[in-house]
Amino acid sequence: MFIHFIGILLILSASRFIPHPPNFTSLLAISFYIPFFMGRNYIPAILISFVITDLIIGYHNTTHWTWGSVLLIGLIAKYFPNKLSTRIIGAMSGAIIFFIITNFGVWTTGMYGLTISGLKASYILAIPFLTYSLISTLLFSVIIETGYKILYTKLNLKKL
Repeated sequence: MFIHFIGILLILSASRFIPHPPNFTSLLAISFYIPFFMGRNYIPAILISFVITDLIIGYHNTTHWTWGSVLLIGLIAKYFPNKLSTRIIGAMSGAIIFFIITNFGVWTTGMYGLTISGLKASYILAIPFLTYSLISTLLFSVIIETGYKILYTKLNLKKL
């Protein structure tokens, strides 16, 4: 388990520290696939990795909303059948969950006003970030699925 934690920490850290467009990372795909393939017992490793990297990157007033969305993405992973199309849909659902939760968190800061108009603005102004999240989640899901296929079908390894 410890070696897996270190691996998760290194992958998430690389994804967060390597320069990238806003919200264009592997984080949401990883937040779905690690619990899907390895089990819910690995959700704490993902969250601890986020906490450690956030201590370096910088804690902000919506950090807990981000962590909460990652937790929820990990928890829903088990409800998607073990089929390629449903795993992709699950990962993409994670991007939508992240968008809904984190932008609600942005709204609660009062940045756009604590009104219905402010709530709408919070979501509308975040659409470009959602676009990056959806594209990157799809891209990294395809990369993860390709790696999975190579490891488990070509090399005849047992499922994790």
